[in-house]
Amino acid sequence: MKKYIAVAAVALALAAGVGVYLGSGTTEAPASTFVLLDGSKKSTSDLKGKVTLVNFWATSCVTCVAEMPKVIATYDKYKSKGYDTLAVAMSYDPPSYVVNFAETRKLPFKVAIDNTGSVAQAWGDVKLTPTTYLVNKKGEIVKRYVGEPDFAELHKLIEKLLAEA
Repeated sequence: MKKYIAVAAVALALAAGVGVYLGSGTTEAPASTFVLLDGSKKSTSDLKGKVTLVNFWATSCVTCVAEMPKVIATYDKYKSKGYDTLAVAMSYDPPSYVVNFAETRKLPFKVAIDNTGSVAQAWGDVKLTPTTYLVNKKGEIVKRYVGEPDFAELHKLIEKLLAEA
């Protein structure tokens, strides 16, 4: 019995180590073109040089709507320090709803509509909202959140990334 417990403990330790390794690595943000509400376009390469929060959301997502004031507050807190936010509305979200939401909530950052679903597909086949990525100044994904992030933890990570050269 002790042997099985020891083997299980080693297996758990290895699994935890692999999880830490996989969770802490960075990967290049996928090449994407974002179509903004004003019709202009922004590409993944435009994200380089700033720490950027890429937030996949929908007007029909209760958690997305509830977290948006915190997303706005985070943007307002760090925008002058080299931080940006890009909100990407899901393909199933009616464009008129997205425009209405952005205007009535006075979203201060860029909002894109992923009307073909190709951006969500490129970013890991995003299906659940909110799904949020934090991208460093080099254009690498540092963290992925499914569901509302812990904003205190997110702010610490943003501050760390902003301090990097």
